[in-house]
Amino acid sequence: MKTDLLHGSLVHLTVQDPETMARLFSQWSGDSEYSRLLDWEPACRFSVHSSQKWLEKDSEKQINYFFVISTLEDDRIIGAIGLDGIQWTHGDCFVGIGLGEREFWGKGYGTDAMKIILRYAFTELNLQRVSLNVFEYNPRGVRSYEKAGFSHEGREVGLLLREGKRWDVIFMGILREEWLKQKENQ
Repeated sequence: MKTDLLHGSLVHLTVQDPETMARLFSQWSGDSEYSRLLDWEPACRFSVHSSQKWLEKDSEKQINYFFVISTLEDDRIIGAIGLDGIQWTHGDCFVGIGLGEREFWGKGYGTDAMKIILRYAFTELNLQRVSLNVFEYNPRGVRSYEKAGFSHEGREVGLLLREGKRWDVIFMGILREEWLKQKENQ
């Protein structure tokens, strides 16, 4: 074993108690841009109590792996990432990520976290495919996912309505074989 499975070059993935995460999710939900990048639903604020209830309910699922993203430099929690909806029969899952601390946007922290979770998905969970969707108005996210190895697989044209304009939802995915080939070429 050459590497600590949940450590990258900028961040590491950990778990935190629901109270800490509920407080952070409540804080991050106050940033409507963060909310719009993360979810299809209209941006809205969530209380610490409602965030904690959601986290507790989500933790009961047996088909997800949820981590917080912390910086290596000072162990600051800057976001969250998780594998959800795992279909063990097919070796497939969905990945979601959100960086709640704006000062870390566009600096490689999200890409590093995505690379870590892909390593976890393919080497620890033995999955065969990881999928995601991203909104057309998030080109920074698209570039980050491409850097992590994801390929464009399709789009739903004009699915989202934001500020009077229609936006596409882009579907991306990566297969284990593609990830392994990418690792060989590095």
